[in-house]
Amino acid sequence: MNKTPMTTRGAEKLREELNHLKTVARPRVIEAIAEARAHGDLKENAEYQAAREQQGFIEGRIKEIESKLANAQIIDVTRLNPGGKIVFGATAEIEDLASGEVVTYQIVGEDEAEIKEGRISVTSPIARALIGKQEGDVATVQAPGGTREYEIVSVKYI
Repeated sequence: MNKTPMTTRGAEKLREELNHLKTVARPRVIEAIAEARAHGDLKENAEYQAAREQQGFIEGRIKEIESKLANAQIIDVTRLNPGGKIVFGATAEIEDLASGEVVTYQIVGEDEAEIKEGRISVTSPIARALIGKQEGDVATVQAPGGTREYEIVSVKYI
């Protein structure tokens, strides 16, 4: 399986979620199953069925996170020296040449992307157009709504 790029912040968030699932959520659901089991007949016990279903979700998420972390290529952008170019993990301030709107995006892995927080996936059309460019360059983005041009205002590695 190929390694998937992930920022150090993204990996840390996954580790925190994994720790929470293993130390808080899993013991809580095991306790709920034991309590529901004590109520008697398991075939007609809705509490038991719900707790078992919740356990399945938790165990599935634990396996998913462990797999993501095992297959992650964790990149610390603060240690890179890309020479001013936009690379994975870089934060770019860009200006839409048509509207004049200025936005800031950090290019992150697919699982970390959150457009409302300014993090876009490395596989998104904007990120693909920006990678390799530097301050002052114009990136042409083939978006579903048509072609857009963005000027790179600044590039940071934070």
